[in-house]
Amino acid sequence: MDRPAFYRFHQGQRVLPFAPEEYDTRLAGLRALMDEAGVAACVLTSMHNIAYYSGFLYCSFGRPYALVVTETESVTISAGIDAAQPWRRCHGDNITYTDWARHNYWRAILSVTGEGKSIGYEADHLTLAQRELLEDFLSPAVTVDIAAATMRQRMHKSPAEIALIRAGAQVADVGGYAIRDAVRAGVREIDVAMAGRDAMELEIARRFPDAEYRDTWVWFQSGINTDGAHNPVTARKLERGDILSLNAFPMISGYYTALERTMFVEEVDAASLKIWEANVAAHEYGMSLLKPGVSCAAVTEQINAFFAERDLLQYRTFGYGHSFGLLSHYYGREAGLELREDIDTVLEPGMVISMEPMLTIPEGTPGAGGYREHDILVITEDGNENITGYPYGPNFNVVG
Repeated sequence: MDRPAFYRFHQGQRVLPFAPEEYDTRLAGLRALMDEAGVAACVLTSMHNIAYYSGFLYCSFGRPYALVVTETESVTISAGIDAAQPWRRCHGDNITYTDWARHNYWRAILSVTGEGKSIGYEADHLTLAQRELLEDFLSPAVTVDIAAATMRQRMHKSPAEIALIRAGAQVADVGGYAIRDAVRAGVREIDVAMAGRDAMELEIARRFPDAEYRDTWVWFQSGINTDGAHNPVTARKLERGDILSLNAFPMISGYYTALERTMFVEEVDAASLKIWEANVAAHEYGMSLLKPGVSCAAVTEQINAFFAERDLLQYRTFGYGHSFGLLSHYYGREAGLELREDIDTVLEPGMVISMEPMLTIPEGTPGAGGYREHDILVITEDGNENITGYPYGPNFNVVG
């Protein structure tokens, strides 16, 4: 039996999140970066970059994947276990590698790059073991880390991306209302979370009938569980007077959006209300600062001053917002566009960023718990557009 190292298996109709022209434009941008860096071929290995430039979002299960881009070719490299699905879901060519022999993955990549070329790669993703195999199989003349440059390209959203993100924000609102309807004393966190997740998945399927459905989730936290923004869901039962944190995360073709709100069950005490209102005021102030020409660090310093004047800055736990696009909790962070003291990126039209101030008041202190509001904003020519619709603040979110 002939067992090839790799082959092409293409069947079915192609289905992509965006039009072919969108991917051609992205690839043209990448090739301009490659030309500037003196790179003949890029071997991209992260989920976010492969999806950004090809549309294919892989499922690793311990197997490596790649997108190889040269001056004339764009080829996804996928495992045999996926059959023709990667080809149906990618823009460009696709090669399937087999597991009859170890490292057929690299033999497939070599068939596109050739030996002795200048190779671009993602230093923040490629493991040390795979980095050594790149050297062994491709014998590159030079290697260049292309990760930061691709991140900067992804930070600027196209009109098509903004349209998808806008739809995602609307789906998050649907999840928010379903969560609100499910809240009452005695209900478990997991029950509320499932109500929000199910509502969002059904809405995504309604809006995007040809999409792949995966990774949409909810973190719904109560009481002490609200102290961290990424605390997982538990079976804790809600109690009257509990502080709650609503976190709805729809995923559409790898694109992440979010809705996050502070809530209380049935009533809110005076100490908690004071902190909640202060955080809402910071949220509104922060959104007013997001406009072209302002740096992430400058926005951060102004919100810091706002909290410091109210003796609350010591309760801040992380940055005030971040970029949106191809990302999830396990891939795709665009760290160059985050509202932190150490980020000097200047906001430009077409960027998409959240405003999400959070205060965590320790247990045993009046108003204990985590307070967070979160809206998604598109930077426009003269300011921003808020694409989140679900209301924030005490007037709407004391529920149950």
